[in-house]
Amino acid sequence: MPESPDAPRDALPIEPLLPRLCAALEQHRAAVLVAAPGAGKTTRVPLALLDAAWRRGRIIVAEPRRLAARAAAARMAALLGEPVGQRVGYQVRFERAMSAATRIEVVTEGILVRRLQDDPALEGVDLVVFDEFHERHLSTDLAFALCRDAVRGLRPDLRLLVMSATLQGERVSQALEGAPLIESAGRQHPVTVHYLDREPSGPRPPQVVATVLRALAAHSGDVLVFLPGTGEIRAVEGALRERLADAEGIAVHPLYGDLPWARQQAVLAPGPAGGRRVILATPVAESSLTVPGVRVVVDSGWQRSPRFDARSGLGRLVEVRISRASADQRAGRAGREGPGVCYRLWSEARHHSLPEHPSPEIASADLAPLAFELAQWGVRDPLALEWLDPPPRGAFAQGRELLQTLGLLDDAGALTSSGRAAACLPAHPRLAAMLAQAAQRGLGPLACDVAALLEERDPLREEEDDLVARVDHLARARQRRGGGALSGVLRVAQAYRRALRLPADASADSRATGAVLALAYPDRIARQRAEGSEAYLMSGGRGARLKRSSRWTGQLWLVAPVVDAGSGEGLVHLAAPVDEEWLRETLADRVQVIDSVAWHARDEAVVAQREWRLGACVLERRPLSEPDPEQARAALLDGLRGLGIEALPWNEAARQWQARVLSLREWLPDERWPDVSDGALMADLEDWLAPYLQGVTRRAHLARLDLLSLLSARLDWTGQRRLDEGAPTHLRVPSGQRRRLVYQPDAASPALAVKLQEMFGLAKTPAVAWGQMPVTLHLLSPAGRPIQVTRDLAGFWERTYAEVRKELKGRYPKHPWPEDPWQAPPTARTRHVR
Repeated sequence: MPESPDAPRDALPIEPLLPRLCAALEQHRAAVLVAAPGAGKTTRVPLALLDAAWRRGRIIVAEPRRLAARAAAARMAALLGEPVGQRVGYQVRFERAMSAATRIEVVTEGILVRRLQDDPALEGVDLVVFDEFHERHLSTDLAFALCRDAVRGLRPDLRLLVMSATLQGERVSQALEGAPLIESAGRQHPVTVHYLDREPSGPRPPQVVATVLRALAAHSGDVLVFLPGTGEIRAVEGALRERLADAEGIAVHPLYGDLPWARQQAVLAPGPAGGRRVILATPVAESSLTVPGVRVVVDSGWQRSPRFDARSGLGRLVEVRISRASADQRAGRAGREGPGVCYRLWSEARHHSLPEHPSPEIASADLAPLAFELAQWGVRDPLALEWLDPPPRGAFAQGRELLQTLGLLDDAGALTSSGRAAACLPAHPRLAAMLAQAAQRGLGPLACDVAALLEERDPLREEEDDLVARVDHLARARQRRGGGALSGVLRVAQAYRRALRLPADASADSRATGAVLALAYPDRIARQRAEGSEAYLMSGGRGARLKRSSRWTGQLWLVAPVVDAGSGEGLVHLAAPVDEEWLRETLADRVQVIDSVAWHARDEAVVAQREWRLGACVLERRPLSEPDPEQARAALLDGLRGLGIEALPWNEAARQWQARVLSLREWLPDERWPDVSDGALMADLEDWLAPYLQGVTRRAHLARLDLLSLLSARLDWTGQRRLDEGAPTHLRVPSGQRRRLVYQPDAASPALAVKLQEMFGLAKTPAVAWGQMPVTLHLLSPAGRPIQVTRDLAGFWERTYAEVRKELKGRYPKHPWPEDPWQAPPTARTRHVR
């Protein structure tokens, strides 16, 4: 006899709360339910609400994962004693089990978003239930925001129920305008938690294996192991099978989202009597599921989360620690059917430092899908919707820019005709654009295969980065009528073919793989930097590098759909070659013709050329015989900035002019002499140098410039006259000769080198700057060697001259050495001695 949804189930902690929950939804349009793992909320609550007085239509239950949606529907149908598809049905991507009798529809959050886009009022739906809301996938936040917008504008009678075991209930309640918050504190059965004494370095398979073996020996029941991904699952699975080869009755099973449904169902069913199971799972088993027989959980404490690098436009999966809320969810799996044990492979001290809740995916994900959905919803400013956490503006803008590059949005952010066609396809906007455009070009079958290969878990890792080989493998699997490892990919490819109304057995020419990829990844078309190099430049401006084992090394052009952003150049994980002529013809509307006039450091010259560019990649270059003079001048100035001020044709006269001006600028700050230092001259090249660069295109041409004249032009006639007065180039000394002054910008005063005999009779030190700055005298011997450096000539005559005379008179007897230099006539010549 089928079990009634109203049959008593006192063993489920959620049961006492159901009347209160029904009453809350009777009086309010929204409610929040927080109940511990194992309470029964996923399956019991929707069934209890079937008989609510306000229910006339259907109840939609949104689950974060396909596995959870299928399992929840199967469990509820079993409780009703019916097959799935009667009163309880489900819909996940490319799979549906529902009928006219269906009253509870269990769907993934992505399917809910699609329903809302097709029918914003959700006609015939009385209640939307968000289960395991704490996971906060991008589709979770989007579906929640769209539902709230529908309630506000179209369906004020639509009810919303948010459920989770680890939810920040108060915050969600406030967001729902004070919706009732109903909480259940009791776990179904207690779980004993064990920690490590020391902190490990990561989710190391040997440590996981040792803990599993310890758990099998110490406890009864099945063991559920949480690992970050399928790579770790394979490693641990291989090690356990080897260690347990002689153990009877212990089976090892993987469990992850892309596992075939039949194998998932086998894990979710009770194990054989008398046997034990070790189930190696990704976070897919963290919530919404009860794995029968599990009494022990081994938690690695890690997960892989998508991170989007807004700078590069690339994403990658990053291994991160789980939150405390996720740890509680995982531990709760052990207490579903009886008292359990959880082994956490981290220290208790580390546990207290974990974040309380997982970060919402909207904060770090690729937001192009979100931007596309909002454009379909008719929203251009994301802040027009009510979010728990609004999307970051930078990432959202970059996502919308990608949609415009793909031709899905116009410049105003509205859907184009291509965008409307792509919106009908259940794929990432990149792949949807590829499918729609490839079908128009007769490449639809190939695009369907490529999209499926990119979306599904890669079963052909031995092919390295060769996407073409994968397409060929898929074609052979289709001909054999048995997909094997590629069965999941074939299923998705066939679903796309149905969506595009293509023949199921249409052939796909793998030689055009790169061409099809270019429609989805115009920003990841990559050109080889140099012949034979593994380094590439992508059209989006990002650098990328092939693995050394890549078969594509040597290909001039590639399209790389899977690139790890990394910290420097991206690493290409999947690629296909593409023909340059095809790029020119098919992407002609994206090819830019740019006249480039730039400085080339290697040639030390301005190079003018016309370039045909696909983003940052150059398709072709041709020299320009008559470049724009202004562009050439600007390019030369750029080159000069790189070369430095010393590249100009400096001579001693020009440097002395510069030093004279800078000296007066320092000595007489009130007169506002211009700053002609090297740094200032470099900063003002456009003002003082650019007008004289007509026809100058190479470094060698700079020698033509009369730099002194160009610098002098910075002063008007009055300024130049005052410069000559205040900082003269020469001084007339007592001997009647004109001697050169040497200025230094960092010296206290200019230097005057003069023979001692030429200064006889002069008491006061010569000065410049209208007598304000004494000159530094370098008094020389008759041979021109320094005798004394002084700014006090009178002091020299009085205190030092006698010693100098005594020392040098015998060495230079033909020169005058009078006892009284004050009265001696100055001379620049030797005297005649008979």
